[in-house]
Amino acid sequence: MSGPFRRRKTLDEMNAWGAGTAVSHMGIVVTEFGADFIRATMPVDARSKQPFGLLHGGASVLLAETLGSMAANLCLDDPGKQAVGVEINANHVRAVTEGQVTGTARPVHVGNAMQVWEIRIEDANGKLACIARLTLMVR
Repeated sequence: MSGPFRRRKTLDEMNAWGAGTAVSHMGIVVTEFGADFIRATMPVDARSKQPFGLLHGGASVLLAETLGSMAANLCLDDPGKQAVGVEINANHVRAVTEGQVTGTARPVHVGNAMQVWEIRIEDANGKLACIARLTLMVR
């Protein structure tokens, strides 16, 4: 596999990372990965909606940070190192009220000390709902 990923994991192994955490509670499932991306879905339901019936911005950010963190850690070849999020920003550009959203993380910068990932979250029709940028420190 070319691209930034150094650790090889199966979809089952990636999904097991989230077992018993906010990731599994929110119904986030990693569905695909390629040479330079990782993709997951999240249902838009009672767990992820805000009181006015829309996808909660915090749920979108949780999906974005989950994808970016998983992707960043797959780029590390030293098992003693870990990439941890230090800053995330998100622009919520379209309301989603039902179905599911799909997030895709792609690298902007993969360095030895810092990584930056862009995460696009789209609705079931492929329309952009949220775009986020996650910065991670490698420690």
